[in-house]
Amino acid sequence: MKIITTGILLSSRLICTSAFAVSRSSFSLVRPKLYSSTSSTSLDMSKRVLVPIADDSEEIETSCIQDTLVRFGAEVVVASVKPGGELVCKMSRGLKVMADVSIDEAVNQSWDLVALPGGMPGAEHLRDCEPLILLLEKQKADGKLYAAMCAAPAVVLASKGLLEEGATCYPAPGLREKMSSPADEDVVVQGNVVTSQGPGTALKFAIKMGELLYGEDKAKQIADEMLVS
Repeated sequence: MKIITTGILLSSRLICTSAFAVSRSSFSLVRPKLYSSTSSTSLDMSKRVLVPIADDSEEIETSCIQDTLVRFGAEVVVASVKPGGELVCKMSRGLKVMADVSIDEAVNQSWDLVALPGGMPGAEHLRDCEPLILLLEKQKADGKLYAAMCAAPAVVLASKGLLEEGATCYPAPGLREKMSSPADEDVVVQGNVVTSQGPGTALKFAIKMGELLYGEDKAKQIADEMLVS
């Protein structure tokens, strides 16, 4: 990862690399094609996670999911659902993110987890992406993990019959009324489905998904390293 600010360059190595560029007028996250600094053997043993995004997806939630699961050792791929294969998405607070792939490139691949950030109307764009919904339906049919937070549980999962009663979402009346018996907990796990409330619960959400993929001991290790109590 490279962070450039007022002429100072800092760098570190991650399984997934990103480049962040900062200027007085804008802040943009530019993600080159995914590659690994690990051996092919260790990469083959990692879990594969897909994070779909759109214009107006929530950037705190997106980055928490991506960053935290990389720390667990997952291969995390960000996919844009924008039409025409456009990779750059302008997030809900103006951050520009370049996805690794388009959703069309991702939909026929195998994923251990598909995790949706929230944000509005970003969640509506995810809901209206047919390839993504087909992929989520396949995750459900195969008993594999899928997850959503903030607006996405109500707007995407509930609207497509992919959510049971008792899940959680952002605690706003217009969202909760779309769900059946919504819970008040920060994070809810129901079989192979994980839901969470919003930006402030994003780290808990990501660590819980990491626990489901890698186990409790690894989750405790990562939480301690990140100073998450």
